[in-house]
Amino acid sequence: MDNIDRMILHLLQANARTPLKYLASKVFLSSPAVSARIDRLEKAGIITGYHAFINPESMGYHITAFINLALDPKQKPIFYPFIEACPNVLECNCVTGVYSILIKVSFPNTMELDTFIGQLQKFGNTETQIVFSTPVPTRGINIDVSKTPLNENAM
Repeated sequence: MDNIDRMILHLLQANARTPLKYLASKVFLSSPAVSARIDRLEKAGIITGYHAFINPESMGYHITAFINLALDPKQKPIFYPFIEACPNVLECNCVTGVYSILIKVSFPNTMELDTFIGQLQKFGNTETQIVFSTPVPTRGINIDVSKTPLNENAM
């Protein structure tokens, strides 16, 4: 990966709908050359998808919470398909510490959250934190483009 790839990633991460023509102008390549680079980054597994960020509250999901779960490793073959099939699960991570699973969920109300927690408790003990506010929303990783000769023209 070179500086041009980093700049393309930086720009796409800021806005995945950035037109190829604009990207090309920022990295001083043709649109087909940028398209080929993006295709290569996708095939290499560096770009894994393109997403629209949606305000959950605008869709009626007023409760976001993080649920810690102490999962017995023997239950993973049953738990993983269960959690994958839960539409309100935004993210599920295996973590270190007392709780081995950290789950981010979104629900319309606390009653539905409570019902879901009850389902989770068949897998182990839980601890839940309800989100009041999000001062730093989900964002991409920091791609340092400050050392590239392209950065003066891309920012």
